Amino acid sequence: MELFSEIYSCYYKVLRHLLCSQDALSMQDIHSRICNEGFGESLLSIIPKLESGAWNLFEKKGNLYLSRISPNFTVPLSSLEKSYLKALLSDPRIGLFLEKEQLESLNRMLTMVPPLWKQEQFYYYDQFKDGDPYYDENYQKIFRLLLKAQKNQQFVDIDYTSPKGNRVHHYYVPARLEYSVKNDKFRLLAFRQTGHRNMELQILNIDRITDISLSEKKLDSPVDLNKLIQYSYYKEPLKLHIANRRNALERAMLHFANYEKNTTKIDENTYECLIYYNQGMETELLIEVMSFGPMITVVGNDKFLNSLKKRLENQMNLHAPESYVN
Repeated sequence: MELFSEIYSCYYKVLRHLLCSQDALSMQDIHSRICNEGFGESLLSIIPKLESGAWNLFEKKGNLYLSRISPNFTVPLSSLEKSYLKALLSDPRIGLFLEKEQLESLNRMLTMVPPLWKQEQFYYYDQFKDGDPYYDENYQKIFRLLLKAQKNQQFVDIDYTSPKGNRVHHYYVPARLEYSVKNDKFRLLAFRQTGHRNMELQILNIDRITDISLSEKKLDSPVDLNKLIQYSYYKEPLKLHIANRRNALERAMLHFANYEKNTTKIDENTYECLIYYNQGMETELLIEVMSFGPMITVVGNDKFLNSLKKRLENQMNLHAPESYVN
């Protein structure tokens, strides 16, 4: 297994939990745990390696799998992992999650460690340049208050400037923070209570929040964010066919990692990926699909296909000579 090959080390965490179990596991047990803790497509990568014995991590007895390691094993940080951590400390977004004193302490501990990479080594060719102001103290304060409120399911009083320039003032319960690589911005998924005491899901760009304060009020009962998001999805998902060439599947799974999706192999050379989305996600998803390249084909739905064709026509008209534009 390659080091740092999966986003947020998800596969490593899933396998660690499986290996720390001292109970004999059936393949169905392993399937269930991977589905609960990993991505939708994790089964495609993990199960074949376990069943074939390519990853010699379990001892097979009949139809059961027994871990080859003890549950309390510890692994010291390697030089590579320290270099990885040192590189993360140079990311401008790290200051949103760590206090200044914590950053200084970690930098002191890793003073002699070379970073695995430097920020200037990366060039994002399709990323907007007006990203969030990560070093701004007010932005950091707002971000940390949202994190605190999210953990405590606490209402916050938010002043917000809409994209049209209108001032919006409401009480929200932060539910999730998401990062858009394309826009280099964080957005907030938040609950807002309606007049019938129902919860409505709204999406706010954090850099448009001008003021925020915590209230004493908390949610009376938990709200299932995933159900609210799923309820907002279009009836038909986006259907993509991914060619099994040039690591296209791996690149697509990373590219669309922030969407709910279901991926299956339909023949030796093609995977089918269903991506579930709503109106708020549509424009960004459209741009991401267009920027991915020829290794994926949009099969459906009709609404997305029509939007894709219209956007392509607009781009062709922008770049066509005046004599060819109707």
